[in-house]
Amino acid sequence: MEAVRDDFNGDGYPDLVVSAPGGTVSAQKGAGYVAVLYGGGSGLSGSRRATFSLSTPGIPGVVQAGDGFGQVTASGDLDGDGFADLVVGMPGRDVGDMGDAGAAVVLWGSAGGLRADGALWLQDDVPAARGRFGMGLATGRFKGDGIEVALLSANRLSTYVFAGAVGGGRTSEAVPVDWKWREEFTPTGLTSGDYNNSGSDDLVLLGTVTSYEGIHPVYTVGGASYLPGGRDGLTYGRGLFGGPVGASGDINNDGYADLVFGSPADSDDLNEWLLDGGTVDVFLGGPSGPDTREDVSQHWNQTTVGASGDDANGDRFGGAVTVGDVNGDGYADAAISAPANDINSLTDPGTVWVMRGTANGLTPRGLASFSQSTPSVPGDNEDSDRFGGALRLIDANRDGKAELVASAPGEDTGDGAAWVFPGTVNGPVGSGSWSFNGATLSAPVPDARFGETLAP
Repeated sequence: MEAVRDDFNGDGYPDLVVSAPGGTVSAQKGAGYVAVLYGGGSGLSGSRRATFSLSTPGIPGVVQAGDGFGQVTASGDLDGDGFADLVVGMPGRDVGDMGDAGAAVVLWGSAGGLRADGALWLQDDVPAARGRFGMGLATGRFKGDGIEVALLSANRLSTYVFAGAVGGGRTSEAVPVDWKWREEFTPTGLTSGDYNNSGSDDLVLLGTVTSYEGIHPVYTVGGASYLPGGRDGLTYGRGLFGGPVGASGDINNDGYADLVFGSPADSDDLNEWLLDGGTVDVFLGGPSGPDTREDVSQHWNQTTVGASGDDANGDRFGGAVTVGDVNGDGYADAAISAPANDINSLTDPGTVWVMRGTANGLTPRGLASFSQSTPSVPGDNEDSDRFGGALRLIDANRDGKAELVASAPGEDTGDGAAWVFPGTVNGPVGSGSWSFNGATLSAPVPDARFGETLAP
């Protein structure tokens, strides 16, 4: 049976990766680390865990301040051994005298979970200052067979194919991919899925597009490239206007992956208005990939979904999105955050909403909201917590109802924390929710920004 995309120990239960890229490791501030919580019949547990950083024996590289180990992560069974593997990006890594050239590490899965021995170091063949190698990661069967890694740098997109090597090591081969956008495009990340149901996974390059009047920016909006997969790998399909944040899943249960864009801060200075309340777009998959026609696609903001708050006050609605089936009905649902949502007199404590999937896409009916003021949820709302800074819907106990994991990387002035909301037939609930942070896992705490990333 094919390995679960994020099942690192092969027990059939998905595992959770939480990044703390600001963590101090070996006295180096901002070196960063990742924590893995293993799933099981009773769900996630802080006691079944492991942590990794560049100070972990077996992982190559010397710890440096500002590496940001784990700022970006992606998982999949890269070597076909039945265990998912983890790719950890360090876009802030200096290589030689090249500041922020970036690098990545591959940790291999095994029956005992992720292991450090044999970890593989990746970096650009010709490192460049501010190249930010590893700033975006995604995995998929882009040729329809073995799982590959798509790796994004500031000015380059490549796919990596891994193969066995003498002595049990692994080698990699990088293949460049043209994304078509040029100077006006700023890449931000990647998401993948089989949007045209071809049997090969496709890739969406996320980013923003800025228009200039002379040297002055006129507007900045979300933009993306749709890159369908096939026998020859990824090829350029077409440009999309969406958002710099994205997630994928089959919302309408028709066999095609659907695309959810988050645009937390589009701006239009030419018309003297600011769209910084944030929006979310849904493009349903089909034979030609994501369908952007107005009568098929969906466009949401806090007002149209019936969420609390003003949709034009900097709440950053769509700051994080994740897709998964929360109630076991076969339709993927979406969790959407506004990490800068104000609550009462507090500034930026943050809020998360869950929208249900239907045959017609997402619906605001039955909208559920979560924050630290939700009954039974541990903790209290505070200024700048940024609850919902990262989100993950994960069915860690394989009962068909995904749990919601939401982080607040600004909790306790930047230490960070994460919360787990149990899944039920009615979706995630506050009752029985629990929180954890670096201290829970015996990992570095101060300014760690624990939970800045929750692996997709």
